[in-house]
Amino acid sequence: MSAAAKKLVVCGGNGFLGSRICKYAVARGWDVTSISRSGQPQWDAVTSSASPPSWAHKVSWERGDILKPATYAPLLKGADFVVHSMGILLEADYKGVVSGKESPLEGLRKAFAPVKDRSIADLDESNKSEVFSYEIMNRDSAVLLAEHAAAEKAAAFCFISAAAGAPVLPQRYISTKRQAEVAIQTRFPQMRGVFPRPPFMYDSSRPITMAMAGMVGAGTLFNTLTGSYLKNFMGAAGAKPVKVETVAEAVVEALSDDAIKGPIETPELEELATKGWRKTML
Repeated sequence: MSAAAKKLVVCGGNGFLGSRICKYAVARGWDVTSISRSGQPQWDAVTSSASPPSWAHKVSWERGDILKPATYAPLLKGADFVVHSMGILLEADYKGVVSGKESPLEGLRKAFAPVKDRSIADLDESNKSEVFSYEIMNRDSAVLLAEHAAAEKAAAFCFISAAAGAPVLPQRYISTKRQAEVAIQTRFPQMRGVFPRPPFMYDSSRPITMAMAGMVGAGTLFNTLTGSYLKNFMGAAGAKPVKVETVAEAVVEALSDDAIKGPIETPELEELATKGWRKTML
């Protein structure tokens, strides 16, 4: 590996988007570490195969708890870039929903149930449902990670935000994302903050995302035909979906460019992905 190779740490690197960020960073010859509770991904959950792809052996798959800095802080030493890719859509046991242990309707019921702002300071670890609050997972965990990244003098911190909310999601989903952006930008000005705001992401390895992308695409067409009259109401449901690979490549390109900071909306994400692709093809 070149002495000039960058070191990237991705918290949530075993996820749908995080694993692909690792992939494109590896393609650039970067030293890549993924941190998650389970370590290496369950590959058939994030790709179309149960076997690890060829690039996976170049990633250091580490275990750590985002809410317990002692489990991951040592892994941030020497990192040039740190990525937080660990938000939740439903404020419930979303893994239970995905695995079929909890119904999507029950997940939505919990998401819209009246609740107070549940921050990391109020966390009761004996109550597992508290961990899956928007405040903790979409905001506080990101700010906590940024604090430790800044302490290790990382050059840039990337927080995966979102384009907008949606009618089926509580307002707190997007508001906590925006709060995280502001907190990271204001509390750690010495560290370049990069905030991609992707719309709905899809990939053929996850058939359900293809079907949902089709529905979101229909919403985009409706939004266009109505002159974006309901744009604010529809939010991400009315925005053009993008391939998860596009977002991942854009994230790596954004981190590599010192001039890029702050929010990155969909058009710029697509431009960055194209720019990154051209670099790898040279």
